[in-house]
This record gives sequence, structure tokens and C-alpha cells, in this order.
Amino acid sequence: MKRLVRRASNARLELDLEQNLDSALLARLFVQRGITDRSEIDFSLGNLLSPDSMKGLREAADVVASAIVKKQKIMIVGDFDADGATSTALMVHCLRACHADVGYLVPNRFEFGYGLTPEIVAVAAKEQPALIVTVDNGISSVDGVAAASALGIETIITDHHLPGNVLPAATAIVNPNQAGCAFPSKALAGVGVSFYLLSAVRQVLREKSWFEQAQLSEPLLADYLDLVALGTIADVVPFDRNNRVLVNEGVRRMRAGKIRPGIRALLAVSGTHLKTLVARDIAFGVAPRLNAAGRLEDMSIGIECLLSETDTGAMALAEQLDSINKARRSIEDEMKDQAIEIVNAAVASNGESGKADRYGVCLYNASWHQGVVGIIASRIKDRVHRPTIAFAKVSDTEIKGSARSIHGLHVRDALDAIATANPGLISKFGGHAMAAGLSLPLARFDEFASLFDAEARKGLSEADLEQQVVSDGELQSEFNLATARKIADAAPWGQGFPEPLFDGEFEIIDQRILGGRHLKLRLLKDDELIDAIAFNHNRLIEQRMKRMAYRIDINEYRGLEKVQLIIEAVDLDIETIR
Repeated sequence: MKRLVRRASNARLELDLEQNLDSALLARLFVQRGITDRSEIDFSLGNLLSPDSMKGLREAADVVASAIVKKQKIMIVGDFDADGATSTALMVHCLRACHADVGYLVPNRFEFGYGLTPEIVAVAAKEQPALIVTVDNGISSVDGVAAASALGIETIITDHHLPGNVLPAATAIVNPNQAGCAFPSKALAGVGVSFYLLSAVRQVLREKSWFEQAQLSEPLLADYLDLVALGTIADVVPFDRNNRVLVNEGVRRMRAGKIRPGIRALLAVSGTHLKTLVARDIAFGVAPRLNAAGRLEDMSIGIECLLSETDTGAMALAEQLDSINKARRSIEDEMKDQAIEIVNAAVASNGESGKADRYGVCLYNASWHQGVVGIIASRIKDRVHRPTIAFAKVSDTEIKGSARSIHGLHVRDALDAIATANPGLISKFGGHAMAAGLSLPLARFDEFASLFDAEARKGLSEADLEQQVVSDGELQSEFNLATARKIADAAPWGQGFPEPLFDGEFEIIDQRILGGRHLKLRLLKDDELIDAIAFNHNRLIEQRMKRMAYRIDINEYRGLEKVQLIIEAVDLDIETIR
């Protein structure tokens, strides 16, 4: 059973906001997410935070602009996930528009690993760049920056990951999470940091009269917001107000057809319609296909798709990415089954309370694909509601893990604490509060697993380990297209600003399993028949009356639109509603 908790309401604040919104439902949803003033849901670009307080931004922009004016080679070094791919494509697109001599390099996950390593610097050096700019990585690349410096190559670090105790000796570092940075939003994705750097570079080039001298039109940064929105959504960073502005403007422009061919093609192969595009479509349709390239093959395929200037070329690359993603799904399904067996065996060996005995879960299988362990960690974390790290074999002596956490445990800090107390155990690590990566000796896996469980126990209570479904309450006779559209268009919903989830008791009129994986339902509520689907729920529901948690969605089939409920939870403990 999952514990159902309803978000608190505030009738007075809701009434005040309703007068501005002309919608009691939207007023309730926004107040439940901490919004109390109409101005806070104005997501127009004019509300974007000023870059003035971002540490290192002006210094970095001066160096990049100088390289452009001097016609020096600039090499962008990206990361192999969707945030890294969009950051790389954004920098290359915009710098080319400024007539920069720019190239890019993204490390292959299996040959070089993550970040600006000395090995990647050696590869970059073959192109004889005067400047390396990292995007979505670099804050921990102490050795890589030193290697570049030894070769006479300047480095600019743009990143958003949490810094370690020692920073690389780069010419400039732009990262809102570095010490001393007063920029109010610490939730920027790597692509957001890149966007701010480019805005500063354009300003410096203006001051140098570069555009007049080169007879160029200034690049309109708003034209690149489709990339910024995609990367921000894909990286699952918190949707604070600044990120909501970036995502809202990017999605709005995509809907209006202001979209580059690569993203248009990825939306097409995922079956998404531009007219009704929302952040969720990007998160579950586009991002996995882009990420698949970095997980299984080479993210350069994804970057080239985003850089493509023609619909034909973009579609060919998008179809290739779609094929890679199908292969990723097959690998994931097999690995997930194996991971569940490991977890079930651990529970069985510890009796009825086995699952509760383990606060931090570590899983390893020598056959697992290192590009997919992050997904497996996420799936098992969702299943057992515990911080989970899944490991894959890198060599006969080393394993690499990907961690996913739950609220209550800052997983990057947990790894830092373990590494500090046990020198030599963790070869390297980095990440965020909710996700991290690490490497360690295979021979010390069991030792690490015990230490991770102990560290999780320090930060988590038994209450933290209870699975909760947080609901916005019930809908009252509002199961219609107008309600679904109103919610979809009200805001960019995402991490930290969650899409509305409702709960209610329904009578099950009909149910059947689709494709062996999903449960299709026909429900009755207040004499109204409603279609519903529960994805990845491959068993029938025994009770005729059932309380469920759901999202309200629009299902389009052969040009016809109908309301459909997306069932997110079925087994709910209704006694704990508050």
C-alpha cells in the first residue's frame, strides 16, 4: 500500500488568486505549490533573472569573445547525456552565428568516461584549439584543466554540478553552485548556464562592435530556447521560477513552429503533436531517444541531429536515435528483471522485514551495461523507495555505479562522507542531491554497500522510507477536455513544480491488459464513463470499487480527442489522507 497525502489548501489565498485567474481549480493548484501572487505565474521571458550576479560570467565571456575576434579555434567539450548534448548544440549553433571557429567533442562513455579528462584534452589538442569550453561538466576536472594548461590551451568551465573541495585552475568558472556565486537560481541545468554565457558573450561582442565589423546580424538568443527547454526538462532539474520561464518560452515557441529540424524530427518519431506539446512529451518522448545515443553508442549522433539544418537530414538521425532507444529498452527490461530478482532475494533472506532492513540499496551484476545502470537505479528506487546504486563492470578490477536517491538523502554528500572517511575506497564521484555517479574497486563492492546503507540510515527516518502519493485532491465533475487543456496550458510542470495529480474513488466497468504491459480501464464516476490507462501495470484489479491517483490527459486517436486518465497509483491507504 502507498500512503496518500493531500496537499494543504488555503481558501483565502485561493480566492485572491482566483480573482486574477478566473479559475478556482488553477488557483487551488498554484497555491498548493506555493504560488500566492499572479506575477509569480507570469512566465514571459522578461522575468528571466539578470545574469549580473553570476560569478565568473563576465570573465568567461571576455575570453570567448576575444577568441572569436582573434579567429582562434574554440573547442566545446560536452557530456554524453541530453543536457550535455543540448548544451553542446546550443554553443555550436550560437557561436557559429557569431562567426566563431568552433568545433565540439563529446567523450565516448565507454572509452573516456565523464568530463574533461587528460585523455580528452589530448584528443582535443589535435585540432589545435586556443580555448576549450566545457558544458555540463568540468567542475571536477582538475587534472584535465592542468593538462590543457600544460599544452598552452585556455579553459572555461561551465557546469551546474556541485563542486568538490578543489576547483580546477581554469581561466574562468561559471557555475551557480560554486562558492561565492550570488546568482539566485541554483537549479539551472548545464544548458541554462550555457545560455547565460552566450548572452554575456553577445554583450561583449556588441561592445567590441564585432557584429558591425563582421557585417553580421546579432543572434537572437530566444531562437535557441527550444534547445534550452529540451535540456532543462531532460536533466530533471527543479523547476524553480527561472527554469519555468526558460521552459515555458521554449515550449511556447516550439508549439508555434519556431523549432529546429532535429527537435521537430525527434518529436515526430515519438508521436508527439506540436500543437498540444507539453513538458511531459519532451521528458518521455524526446529525452529518452536523445539519451539513448550516449548510453549505448555515441552522443555525437544526438548532437548532429540537433545541429542538422535540414528536415531530411534531421529525420534520418532521429530515426537512428529511435532505433537505438528501442535497443536500450530491450537491454533495460532484461536488466530490470535481474535487479528485481536481486532485491527480492535480499528481502526473502531477511524475512518479512527484509526490505526495511536495508536503507541504502546497492546492486551489481557483471553482465550489466554501464550505459543503462542509471535507469535501473531509478526503476529500483521507485520500486522499493530507497536510495539505490546500480553498478556495472568496467574492467576486471573496477566497477562504475549510478545512484538515484529519495527526498531526505543528498546522495552526492553521502558519497563525499563515505569517501572522506574511507580514503581510496571511491576512485571518483560527482553529481547532485538526487543523482550521482561513482567508480570503485570491484573487490570492495560489499564493503561499500554496507557503508552506503549505514550512511543512508544517518540521513533517513522510517517515515522517509514510506512511499507517498501526494495528491491535489479530487476533481468534481471536471472530467472534460476543457479541464485537461486548462491544466496543460497553465504552466510548465516538472520536477519541484509537479504536474497536478488527483485522487478519487471509481467503479471499474471494464479492464483489459494491453500488449502484456499496460492496463486499460473504463471507469464510472458520478454517472460519467471515463477512459483510463495504467502504464506498466500488467495485472487486473480485483475490487470493483477502487481509489486511484491519476493525471487528467488528452488522448488523440485518428484526429479525435478524448479525455483519458493516466493512473499513477492504485493501491492507496486512504486512512492517511489529510
